[in-house]
Amino acid sequence: MSWTEEKVNKLKELWGKGNTASQIAEIIGGISRNAVIGKAHRLNLSAKIKTRTATSSQNFENTIDQKNIKAKRGRRSKFKSLIIEKDFEPENPKQLEELDENSCKWPIGHPDEKSFYFCGRSSLKDFSYCKLHLLYAYQPKGKKEDVTDKDEVPDFIEKKIQSA
Repeated sequence: MSWTEEKVNKLKELWGKGNTASQIAEIIGGISRNAVIGKAHRLNLSAKIKTRTATSSQNFENTIDQKNIKAKRGRRSKFKSLIIEKDFEPENPKQLEELDENSCKWPIGHPDEKSFYFCGRSSLKDFSYCKLHLLYAYQPKGKKEDVTDKDEVPDFIEKKIQSA
């Protein structure tokens, strides 16, 4: 399929009116949605950005303020990085061949180095890691960098420990 001048003009017209690529492909006929998207990209047609309009700006501002307050409060209580115990059992450095199903398999160092080993502490039941390394391995998406208090166990870790 080749893009004729007539099809290109129709594409520009329909794109400007806000039609979807699928709709444009159907109207022009004989081309796929992806062909429409590709041609629109090559023609540098503006990206379609649909924004939701608020019914009233006052109502919209109030909901934003409420969400921000909940988000600040919620992050502190939900996703706390923590140290469960101050006196963890000491690391028990193990090589790959020495690992068993009850050993923490958290790698320490780089595999190419001579000093590379695995943590070796007792792992939690049904997990590959000890309590400390479990905190690194299982974090909520996008929350790894939150700075929070270190007092209590986050809910998501508590659930994982209880379900194990």
